[in-house]
Amino acid sequence: MQMIPIGDTSLNVRIEGTGPPLLLVHGFPLDHTMWEAQVAEFSRDHQVIAPDLRGFGASELGSEPYSIGRLADDLAAVLDALHVTQPVVLCALSMGGYVAWQFWDRYANRLEKLVLCDTRAAADSPDAAQGRRDTAARVLTDGVGELVAGMVPKLFADPTLERTPDLVQSVRHVMESTDPRSVAAALRAMAARPNMESRLPEIAVPTLLVCGELDVITPVAEMRRVASAMPNGLFVEIAGAGHMAPAEQAIEVNRAIRRFLEPASSEMG
Repeated sequence: MQMIPIGDTSLNVRIEGTGPPLLLVHGFPLDHTMWEAQVAEFSRDHQVIAPDLRGFGASELGSEPYSIGRLADDLAAVLDALHVTQPVVLCALSMGGYVAWQFWDRYANRLEKLVLCDTRAAADSPDAAQGRRDTAARVLTDGVGELVAGMVPKLFADPTLERTPDLVQSVRHVMESTDPRSVAAALRAMAARPNMESRLPEIAVPTLLVCGELDVITPVAEMRRVASAMPNGLFVEIAGAGHMAPAEQAIEVNRAIRRFLEPASSEMG
């Protein structure tokens, strides 16, 4: 792990392996540890870079304003600090996907490929955005307990909840350990994020879109539509997984990513 100073804050970043850069961007309200299976697999032949976004994990929150675009700027600053100049593969989940859209918008020349897991291109509806702002206010007064209790059943497919309680508990622990100020800031940022649906035909970078079969937050049908609107979008459905597909069905997700990254080579795992 490295603490990398960028601007007004410092980000905690896990760096493993050597080779082409693979940047992993976690979801809300998680940290880099959600990518354990991907770090183990791809650090064999990639430089895997897995930061905690500002305010999450061991990264500092820094100053306001907190926005999805600023999180994308943070990623570019991390790459600069690590002297990564070649285009990266950016792999992101959920809120990380919102950051990925903005990274493309600001730094398209730094992208080789995108891998978007269980995320969406649409902005929040007015009601959903207000709901996030209301939740942010409650988190600041009451803590994150109610939010976590409501989110955990939606993050995982029922088979995961029943068969892998250790995974569920580890994710719950990360969520419960997150500073309420960071949770509130991220909720407000997500509520204000731009709608990227009209931009999808412009995104020519090869993009793999992965969605858990049982995802109730970003359903399969929605992610299929996103993939079909992108010139080089490829959709893969992951059987038996919910919103946390990369952790729930790591072997299948890793296999899909490996095929996407190295279509002409044999699979490594």
